[in-house]
Amino acid sequence: MALTLSALLDARGLGLTLVGSATSTLHREIAWVAVTEQENPSMFLSGGELVLTTGVRQRSAEEQRRFVRVLQRAGAVGIGFGVGLGHDDVPPALVAEANRWGLPVLEVPYRTPFMAISRLVADSHSADHYAKLEKLIGDHQVLARSLLTGGGLAELLKHLGGMLGTDLVLTQFTAELYSSSKDAGAPTMDRWVPFPVPTGRRDACTLWARKPFDDTGIIGYAQNLISVELNNLTKQRQAQRALAGQVMADVVRGSLDTDEASRRLAGVGVNSTRRNVVLLAESAAHHKNLRGTTLPAALDRAVSAIVDRDLVIVIEDDGAGAPKLARSLADHLLEAGIHATIGIGGSYTKPNGLRWSYFEAKEAAARGLEVNEPERLSLTSLLLSSEDVPLADMAGEAIGPLVRFDKQHGSELVHTLETYLNLNGSVASVADDLNLHRNTVRYRLAQIAELTGYDPAVTADRVQLYLALAVRRVARA
Repeated sequence: MALTLSALLDARGLGLTLVGSATSTLHREIAWVAVTEQENPSMFLSGGELVLTTGVRQRSAEEQRRFVRVLQRAGAVGIGFGVGLGHDDVPPALVAEANRWGLPVLEVPYRTPFMAISRLVADSHSADHYAKLEKLIGDHQVLARSLLTGGGLAELLKHLGGMLGTDLVLTQFTAELYSSSKDAGAPTMDRWVPFPVPTGRRDACTLWARKPFDDTGIIGYAQNLISVELNNLTKQRQAQRALAGQVMADVVRGSLDTDEASRRLAGVGVNSTRRNVVLLAESAAHHKNLRGTTLPAALDRAVSAIVDRDLVIVIEDDGAGAPKLARSLADHLLEAGIHATIGIGGSYTKPNGLRWSYFEAKEAAARGLEVNEPERLSLTSLLLSSEDVPLADMAGEAIGPLVRFDKQHGSELVHTLETYLNLNGSVASVADDLNLHRNTVRYRLAQIAELTGYDPAVTADRVQLYLALAVRRVARA
């Protein structure tokens, strides 16, 4: 610990004596020792110095008082006045002015060289520096060991909070990844200090420390450790989701028998003997980020996988809790800068039930809302879950002529058909919705029948067209 004026007064061999009544800075650490005989040495002072002088330039009382005021404004902690050279005693005017401004004055006897005082202060700073350095190295080892021994981020941040003596919060964008206290609350700039953590995405993660705290340099080291650990966790999630995605893809395609599917699902953590629900997140703009993104705390125990470009999450649930979990997932992804639509599947047992839930979730997500619940019964999903049915080809055969006609002539036959089916086959409602004459609607329906071979006015043909549009919508999602 650096020396104080009080410690200097007690130092053996120096023979220093406190002159005057000023004691307010006796216990402040001495930043450095400055030896000067200038009338105004303020340009060489940065605050916290013990100023040593023999006063050869301060002959008059006014000069002595001015010298004290200069040192006080410069932030000196005290004056060491050497007697026996320019003055036999410390000048009374200097002592009186120092008392007035609360600046202690130490009398330095003739036999004590200023160098002895400077060396003692310098040695104390060196010892203090090495002690802090030794502690910092020890703290580095504690933080690194917390990761290497499997404690993870929670253990690392627990030790870091103890070293700093404050609460810590780790956030990704606005989503909280870790908090050292349940009562910490959301960090604010007036009460917390942010420390960005580099993770490859600008400002993606931030470590927050609640004021006040004492940073000895450990935060900079912790930032690097946290960055390494977060990137490692991201890579682990990507690898795990890729592996689980291979299993899920095989189950979804129906390429495994029931026993093999159950065994492989168990290998990635899915118990197919229980009721499971599939949550599916799709994002055209941020699908790459879905591969390694974190999940909300409520889904920590869920199995996540990447199937095609979608994030698929399997949760053990009877269906009642799925909407709340889906909303939590949507909010978490949005906070992490990922705009996604969430589809919810039904709750079923066995691998085939998981396939059914997946396609329900896939079809639900295609509706485009932030969170989409499954229909009560979806024939489209049932057909999609069958690998043997060439749905894309069938849909293309039925709807393809309309798509090509629209592109060639700038017409809106596909949109007219979708509107007609959604409005239960009411020509009047379609005309009002599209701001068209009823005869125009009838003409377009006749064109659709001629081009596709399916008449929208006939129930069987209408079902065929509805399914083709549904398959096309899911395939494009």
